[in-house]
This record gives sequence, C-alpha cells and structure tokens, in this order.
Amino acid sequence: MSIARTTILALLALIPLTAGLVACSPLRAINALSSGSASTVTPDLPYGPLPRQKLDVYAPKSHAGLAPVVVFFYGGNWNSGQRADYAFVGHALASRGYVAVIADYRLYPQVHYPEILQDAARAVAWTAVEVRRHGGDPARLFVMGHSAGAYNAAMVALDTSLLARHGMRPQDLRGWIGLAGPYDFLPIDNPDTKPVFFFPDTPTSSQPIHHVTATAPPALLIAPQRGHDKLVDPQRNTGGLAAALRAQGRPVTELYLDGVSHATLVASLASPLRRLAPTLDHISAFIDANSGPETKTPVR
Repeated sequence: MSIARTTILALLALIPLTAGLVACSPLRAINALSSGSASTVTPDLPYGPLPRQKLDVYAPKSHAGLAPVVVFFYGGNWNSGQRADYAFVGHALASRGYVAVIADYRLYPQVHYPEILQDAARAVAWTAVEVRRHGGDPARLFVMGHSAGAYNAAMVALDTSLLARHGMRPQDLRGWIGLAGPYDFLPIDNPDTKPVFFFPDTPTSSQPIHHVTATAPPALLIAPQRGHDKLVDPQRNTGGLAAALRAQGRPVTELYLDGVSHATLVASLASPLRRLAPTLDHISAFIDANSGPETKTPVR
C-alpha cells in the first residue's frame, strides 16, 4: 500500500459518519491526489439566479463526438456540502469518457423540501439545454447522487412533477444512479433531517419509493454490504426501492459492495481509492449499457 493511499485512508477514518463525507480537509486531500489530466473543467456556471444555483462541468479532453452526460448531486444531509469538494467525481467520470455536471443546490435552513429538489431539477433542465456546447449529448442524460444527493437524483428520476416544471419528463433520462441513498426513511430518526422535511408532518410524497411507476428510467442502485452503512439501512432503502422497481417491471441493477462504508463508497470513485471497490466500473458499465447511439440532431 502506497504512502499516499495510507494517508487518504487515515484521513477518511477521521471523517465523522454523520457528516456524510463533507468534511473539507479529507475531501480536499482526495481531490489533490485525484488526476484531472483527462478533464477540461468549466467552473461556476449559473443554472439559476441564486448564489447556490451554480455548477461545474467536467468534460473529457479526448472524445469522438458527443459524450453521455451525468449530473451528480453530493450528500451532506441536505444541510451542508459544496460542489468543489467533489471534483474527484467529475474527474472520475470524465476519465471514462462522460461529461460530468457537479451541481450545488440550496440547503437547509435556507430552504426545505421540496425547494431542494426544485434546484436539482433545474440543474438537470439546464444541462439538457446547455451541455451540447460542452461536448455532451443531451439525449444521453443520466442523474446520479450519493447519500442525500442520491435521494435528489431518485426524486428527479421518479417524481414526474419536478422535471415537468421545465417541460421534461423522467423518460428523458437514460437512467439514474444512486449510491447509498435514502429512499424510504419515514419516520425520520435523525434530528438534523427532521426540520428539512417538516417532521412529524412530513408528506409521504417526499419518499422516492412512493413515486415508482411502470415508466421509471433504468436504475443502478449501489450500497455497502449490510452492516457497513451506519447511516442509511441498505436493506430497507436500496433493497426496498429495487424491489418496488422490479414490481413495476422496471430495469434495476442492485449491488452491495464489500470494502466500503457509507462515506467511502463515493470516495472509491477517486483514482487513489479505486482499490476499495469497483464502483466506477459498475457505473461505467451501466451508463454504457443504457447510452445507445449518439444523437445526431438537437433534442430541443
């Protein structure tokens, strides 16, 4: 094991699990050791008028034609996080030939559910319109997230009302990817989460599992093995949502990986930590299997 990898693992061990992998120093260390040589980064693009409505685009430096596109939302219990800390995700996706969009979104206490999700949908809608100029194919669009961000991705992909505000449908997505996401978490136990969703008056419509339909996009759901995620129960959330999708006849890939926890699952996308688990390989296989041919004419 290299000194660099040992250092990163030691840093990750210091991350409080309740922070959902948003502690600044470890993430900056991961970013510093993650190669960005395959990426062209366009930062600070506004997708709305508010300070938190900005995103960064990571495009592969070498790609023939338009590339599949992944909009990524980070976790942080809907009350913390910033897109710059997840540059390693953008570089990882760009290294596989995809255009990655890493979006900030408004957080509690500035906003609650559902405004957080409205930002997520707005970022996806911006991407559908603008990503072609960054080398991305808007007809091969995916959403992805980790932890709370996986919830955002799930709701954008399943709750038809969110994209409808922008003249889009979940069927406009080629698929969605959730990493250790909470998809069925009522009643809420976490005291930091309760005010985000107005608990105990949380509407059942806030739960992704209640939005599964027979037209939901294909899904890739990845979580740590049972017992290795102390924040989000993989069996209830990943397993429960996968079962609900299958019951509707929807394609879903459900994976539980060894060697990772709630926090290190997303960290395993970074180049120095990929030996922890083949997370990026699974994501790439899913995107490639659902991408189909490049679009030749404008979508919008």
